[in-house]
Amino acid sequence: MDERRPHASRLFPVVLAVATLLLLGQALWFYLMGDYGRILMPALLSPVMLVATLLAVGAHSPSRASAYLVLICGFLLTAMELPRQAGLPALWVGLPPVLALLLLPLGPAMLLNLALTPVWLALLGNGELEQDLLLVYLALVAVAALVPWERLRQQALLRATDPWERECRAVTHDSLHECLAGEFERAEFLERPLAVLLIYLPQVDMAGEQFGAKARAALLEGLCRGIISRCREHDVLGREGDAVFWLLLPDTTESGALLVRHRLSQALSQMVLVETGPLQLRIRLAFPRPEESWPHFEQRLQALTHSLADG
Repeated sequence: MDERRPHASRLFPVVLAVATLLLLGQALWFYLMGDYGRILMPALLSPVMLVATLLAVGAHSPSRASAYLVLICGFLLTAMELPRQAGLPALWVGLPPVLALLLLPLGPAMLLNLALTPVWLALLGNGELEQDLLLVYLALVAVAALVPWERLRQQALLRATDPWERECRAVTHDSLHECLAGEFERAEFLERPLAVLLIYLPQVDMAGEQFGAKARAALLEGLCRGIISRCREHDVLGREGDAVFWLLLPDTTESGALLVRHRLSQALSQMVLVETGPLQLRIRLAFPRPEESWPHFEQRLQALTHSLADG
C-alpha cells in the first residue's frame, strides 16, 4: 500500500483552495489597477475552481472531475495571459505542460502537451511560431515528464520486489516458495523437523462475487490476522493461490503441527463476518519424507493443494 496517498489526497484540496484565492486576488488586483478588461476571466474561473475544490474534499484520491476542471481553468487562463506576456513568456508557456503532467496520467499528458504545442506558441508569438520558443517548450515537456516517469518506474520496482500480498498480510507466491526452499534446505542440513499447513478458504470467491471487493478483503484480512496472531514470529504465512495459503512451521514436529492445526481450526471457526458468516476452512498437514528432494516435496505440496481445493 502506498502510504503517500492519504497525504496527497489531503493536500490536493488545499492546493485548489489556494489557487481559488489567487484567482480572486488576481481579479481584485485588476479591479484596483483599473484594468477592467482582464477581470472577467479570473472572476469566471474562481467559481469553477471552487467547485473543483469541493469535489476534491473528502475523496480518497484526487477526483478526476476536479482534475479536469483545474486543467480547463489553467488552459483558459494561460490562453488569456500568453498574448500579453512580453518580458516573462517562459513563466506562462511552462504552466500548461506542468499542469497536465501533474493532473493527468503520463501518456495522455504527453499527447495533450504535444498536440497543444502550436497553440501555445502561436498565442505567445502573435500567430507566428518561433523556433527558439519551440525548443524551449519541447525541452520543458521532456524534462517535466521525467518526474512522473521516474515515479512510475519506482512504483513498478516496488511492486516487483515487494514480498507482501496486496490483499492481505501474507507473503506472495514467489516469496513463499523461496522461503520454503530455504527452510527445506535448513531442515535437511540441520536434521530439524519441518511442517507445512495447507489452508483452503472456499468462501473467497463467493464473497467477491456476492458482496464485492470489500467483503473479500475483510475475509482475507481476518483469516491472515487470525493465523498470524496465533503463530510464532519465525512462522511464515504465504499465499499459494487465490484462496489457498501455506503456513510454514520450521522446527515443528508432527505432534506440534497437529496442535497448531487444532488451535487454528478452533480459533478461526469462531470468527464470524457479517457478509459471509463463520469462516469455513479445509486444512491439511504435510511433512518432508526421508530422503525426499526439494522439487519432489514442492510438487507433492502443490498436488495436495489441488486435492484440498477440489474437496
